[in-house]
Amino acid sequence: MTRFPLLAGAALLALATSASATSFVATTDTLGGLTANASESTSDISSSFDDDKIVRAARDDAASFVASNGAIRGAQLEAALRHIRQQAPQVQADDQQLARAILAL
Repeated sequence: MTRFPLLAGAALLALATSASATSFVATTDTLGGLTANASESTSDISSSFDDDKIVRAARDDAASFVASNGAIRGAQLEAALRHIRQQAPQVQADDQQLARAILAL
C-alpha cells in the first residue's frame, strides 16, 4: 500500500517535468521563428535598398537613432523609413530594425 502513493507521485513528477520541457521547447521555437522572420525581413531590406540614394543618405541619422535608442530622429532617417515602407509594404520591421538594416548597407 505504501508503494502506490510513491509510484503515483513519481508519475505525476514525470508528467510535470515533461509538460514543462514541452512548453519550454514550444516557447523557444516560437521565439526563434519570430527572430528568424525579423532577421529575414531586415536582410531583404538590406539587399533591395543597397544602392538607393535616399536610404544611403540616412546612414548618419540611422547611427544616431540606434546609438540613442530611438531618441534622436533625423529628417533623412524619417524620409528613408517612409521610402522603405512605401517601396516594401510587406516588411514588418519596427524603426529600430530598419535603422539597423540601413547601417548594415
